Amino acid sequence: MNGVLTWGVYLPYRRLDRSSIAAVAGAGGGKGTRTVASYDEDTTTMGVEAARLALRGSPASPSALWFASANPAYQDKTNATAVHAALHLARSVPAYDALGAVRSTLGALRAGLSGSGPALVVAADLRTGLPGGPDETGFGDGAAAVLVGSAADGPLAAEVVAWATSTEEFLDRWRTPGEIRSKVWEERFGETRYGPLAKEAFHDALAQAGIDAGQVDLLVVAGTHARACAAAVKATGVPGDRVVDDLAATVGNTGAAQPLVLLAAALERAQPGQRIVLLTLADGADCVILQATGDVARAVPNRTVASLAAEGAPLPYGKYLAWRGVLPIEPPRRPEPARVSASAAARATDWKFGFIGSEAGGEVHLPPGPSDTTARPMADTQGTIVTFTVDRLAYSPSPPVVFAVVDFDGGGRLPVELTDVDPAELAIGARVELTFRKLFTSDGIHNYFWKARLIRS
Repeated sequence: MNGVLTWGVYLPYRRLDRSSIAAVAGAGGGKGTRTVASYDEDTTTMGVEAARLALRGSPASPSALWFASANPAYQDKTNATAVHAALHLARSVPAYDALGAVRSTLGALRAGLSGSGPALVVAADLRTGLPGGPDETGFGDGAAAVLVGSAADGPLAAEVVAWATSTEEFLDRWRTPGEIRSKVWEERFGETRYGPLAKEAFHDALAQAGIDAGQVDLLVVAGTHARACAAAVKATGVPGDRVVDDLAATVGNTGAAQPLVLLAAALERAQPGQRIVLLTLADGADCVILQATGDVARAVPNRTVASLAAEGAPLPYGKYLAWRGVLPIEPPRRPEPARVSASAAARATDWKFGFIGSEAGGEVHLPPGPSDTTARPMADTQGTIVTFTVDRLAYSPSPPVVFAVVDFDGGGRLPVELTDVDPAELAIGARVELTFRKLFTSDGIHNYFWKARLIRS
């Protein structure tokens, strides 16, 4: 039986306080916070961060990579290949996209579980709504990844014991390419369509597993239709104390990433032998039943969903609007960056995407030396700030630019741009780790590379 080997979740550092919206937009707002991807993040970079955490927990190497998102950084071009390059996977490992819809995540998960050998399934979403609208308030940004496979690939944290699906075409939520926000049909209509679909998938899965609702230990219900999800929770008959928090108050609904984010939260609190039901409502219903094994506690990552949800720093509403491109602001009065050269990037793929340095004579070279023959992977290496500068004149969509000279553990020194940092936090001797980000976009080409962020805990 196939199942989950390891998992990882990434939630952006910045948080938007919903109570700050109404004063500017004249509507919307509410209580709590939502996660906000930084100006240098997109679904690809967030997916890389979640995948890195998932792979740290298992010695197994993926034999396939699936990337799901409703808001990809590219169309026509495969997005999963950038994730593949950042993880420095072998060229023989295929990388595929499953894009355009929230339900794509369940399709990617099913494909990953159906393959031979371990598969890495990554889901990421960046959600935007019009100012003052319910989507702006209720959604959030984030990513999650699960490494799936069989017991032959390593100790399983949870086995998949049943999967039932129910599909129907109807108009609930839609967005045409190029739009920043989606549209929703009248909510009561969607609720009436999802209700029977959820009930059908839920009971079919219970029948496959040979259990009843009283034997469900943890229930996860995911979907972008909040009313339909709430109704589905009640219709299952599972006691309320067994329902996993949907993180609406602190994170928001992370769209295509939400099923895997909430599944990770369930796995992190599961005890051996407990049954987890993942019920997802998106253009139909999918119900997956998993059973935690004796290795579930071993697989819990250092950065749990609960700890990530509790972290973060506030972001002013005006800056959120600027980052999303909703509020045009005066650009830096500096020449814009030139577009990335495809040929130059291809010659330095290991360095640019994988942060692979080199080693010669006991010294680590960053970037790699042209004549060095020994590669030195550095993406997971921490470092110490030797000195730093705050540049308020350099081109940036969100000035100032903060650069630091970093000494990496075990050798290697490099000037690196810092992200998710306030200048007042900086100090010589502070510890940093690397994170995959977007330097800029020019001519529709995203220039991905690595930045550093403070290690705060």
